[in-house]
Amino acid sequence: MQRAGRIWTIAAGLALAAQVAGAQSAAAQGNTPARVFRMATSVDAATLDPHATNALFTYLVVSQVYETLTHRADDLKVQPGLALRWEQVEATRWRFHLRPDVRFAGGETFDSDDVVFSITRALTPTSNYGIYVDTVASVVAVDALTVDIVTRVPDPVVPDKLTRVLMMDRGWSEANRATAPQNFAQREETFTVRNANGTGPFVIRSREAEQRTVMVRNPNWWGNGQGSNGQAGGNVTEYHHITLNSDATRVAALLSGEVDMVHVVPVQDVARIRRDPRLRILEGQENRTVWLGLRQDVEELAGSDVRGRNPFKDLRVRQAIAHALDVEAMRRTTLRGQGVPTASMWTQFVNGWSAEADRRLPHDPARSRALLAEAGYPNGFSVPFECPTGTYDEACQAVAGMLARVGIRAQLNILPNAQFSQRIRRQEPMMYALSWGVPTFDASYTIRAVMASRAVGRAATWNAGGWSNPAFDALIPRIDAEQDPEARRGLIRQAHALHNADLGHIPMYHMMIPWAHRAGVTVTHRADNQVQVREIRVD
Repeated sequence: MQRAGRIWTIAAGLALAAQVAGAQSAAAQGNTPARVFRMATSVDAATLDPHATNALFTYLVVSQVYETLTHRADDLKVQPGLALRWEQVEATRWRFHLRPDVRFAGGETFDSDDVVFSITRALTPTSNYGIYVDTVASVVAVDALTVDIVTRVPDPVVPDKLTRVLMMDRGWSEANRATAPQNFAQREETFTVRNANGTGPFVIRSREAEQRTVMVRNPNWWGNGQGSNGQAGGNVTEYHHITLNSDATRVAALLSGEVDMVHVVPVQDVARIRRDPRLRILEGQENRTVWLGLRQDVEELAGSDVRGRNPFKDLRVRQAIAHALDVEAMRRTTLRGQGVPTASMWTQFVNGWSAEADRRLPHDPARSRALLAEAGYPNGFSVPFECPTGTYDEACQAVAGMLARVGIRAQLNILPNAQFSQRIRRQEPMMYALSWGVPTFDASYTIRAVMASRAVGRAATWNAGGWSNPAFDALIPRIDAEQDPEARRGLIRQAHALHNADLGHIPMYHMMIPWAHRAGVTVTHRADNQVQVREIRVD
């Protein structure tokens, strides 16, 4: 059955590619030329499975092919996607009315059965998208174009969460033995790792992992000719998603005209690019925070020179680390102004942010050394420190240098992004840095996925450090059940205060995200760092 499904899928893909090529040729003959857009970024998608890993760079690729019920447009407001409208018919029941006449790239009709399948798939243990459906008790197909989502508790942010749950075709998934997401943490190989079949604006024509993915416009996409707000949309007919790990190589490709846009611009090159009249810089704060995670659930740190003890279990050691970090100096020098120092686990864009939770412990190396001595580590200690390649590896180097000055010898290991993510999912690092965005724009996302005990976060957890606080966990069901918006924000502030007092994680800064593109490209900068190719126009 798998062989038959695979042959059918490849045949369907080839037929669609031929159809696209014919449509582009006809468009060119009618004085509407093909529009190619080439974007370089630092990290490739780790998989094409839309529910396997909840990572920014993977979503950047798969979201061009797959779609969601609700859609966050370039203005970051929630708009209709595959659902035309929705309403909360009961306290724990949301009803979604689906868009008619939608087809997958393989020709299959999209209907409520696919929604039930996709949300159920996102709930399975190997899914890394459980945080978006964590309150879902059941999904019910009312009719072919109506779906009810029943939650265990009232959940006011269901429409926000569903902006990230991508829809798959049930029949295609079953035919290719892909009813469960790829087990990404264990490096499982499944059909969906390298094959995709979505309802979205683009289909994948070719893919060379870690190098280039070429997508072409889906001529059968329901949204052709309109943007996400019902206005004239983008004009890109062919999209090249190019992975260039080297900062210098990415910038050189932009300067030479080999690419039209760079998604991850090295901070040291922003001023140079801005001076070039052929190029444009777009910048703003990202809805993403970089923080340190410390392994607190083991009795001894693997790879450390301390035996029989775990320094990170001691609050004084965690405080010593916070006092050792001069994040303002990091912002000025390492980040060249492209960062906002913070003590908050989320940005001001997020519902639940508060100024009182955003006060850092002061940079005080003397206090740091004194705390280490009080905790029984007058000579410090060593610990492996893991970071991914990409947008904050230089910050990790700065952190290692600052910790060394107070006696903590952080042995930095910068890993390829996919390898680093797999180690995080397996909860293996002893100390690590991670950048964390909040695509729902509600603090409950981070509370459940990062800060809650692993038993609460279950399969969706990114709490690789194992911090656990019963008082914090006890607030989560109260946050879930609270219907008054201000009272709910008050509970979120309480939870954040508990976390910060205990330094469950150590926030450092909110990221700035400069993009660069050539003149003649029209693209909207987004705080979620997502590029909606469907909206881009090129001359």
